[in-house]
Amino acid sequence: MNCSKCKFFYITWDSVAKYGCKAYKFKSKEMPHHSVKKISNQDCQLFKDKKQKTEKKDDLDLTRDDLW
Repeated sequence: MNCSKCKFFYITWDSVAKYGCKAYKFKSKEMPHHSVKKISNQDCQLFKDKKQKTEKKDDLDLTRDDLW
């Protein structure tokens, strides 16, 4: 698992706890998935790939002929 590829991962300004996880709402001096593994003895269950694109739906399509 690579936290840097997760959309919930971020780097903090805190010199003691450099890494953060928005999903689990904590900061840590190690990568968040290591902390999750130590505490729960399971792999991260909230990982979401950053590159996963959501389909954007436009409400108004100006290319429609019926609008003109």
